[in-house]
Amino acid sequence: MIGGSGGAHDEKKKDVPHLVPKSEQKYAGSGEGGEGSGEGASASAEGGEGGADANASSYYTFDKEFTSNLLDSVHFIQVGIAVSTPYDEKVITNLKTHEIAVRSAILMALTETDEEQVFTPAGKQQLQKRLAKAINDTLKEKEGFGGVGNVYFTNFVVQ
Repeated sequence: MIGGSGGAHDEKKKDVPHLVPKSEQKYAGSGEGGEGSGEGASASAEGGEGGADANASSYYTFDKEFTSNLLDSVHFIQVGIAVSTPYDEKVITNLKTHEIAVRSAILMALTETDEEQVFTPAGKQQLQKRLAKAINDTLKEKEGFGGVGNVYFTNFVVQ
């Protein structure tokens, strides 16, 4: 095949969102078109030929805290949440675009949390994983892909 590259297969790929791990991103230096403050130039220079650090992540912190009753309890939980993604800024943009749906999914997951779970480190880690799944499931439903790697608690209160 000369000049052919798959025809119908290529067309299918165009419709699929493509996330780029931060380690593969190429950053524009300061003064070039695009958004940002030129921070990418130093990240690219430090990362060598491959671009940014292979473990680089983008973070997003939800402005408002989440408050919910605990399952079968008179107590409630209030948490501040941040998330990280190893992918490009598209995931952060999707979080902002669908924040209402994501907040609802987080609140639903919190209401399914029992009191005993929030008092142990292992229980808190399980909650972080459940919240990441709830967020990714919501983003997959809305955008076709998730991309959130981890959930972090910026505040954690049980009363």
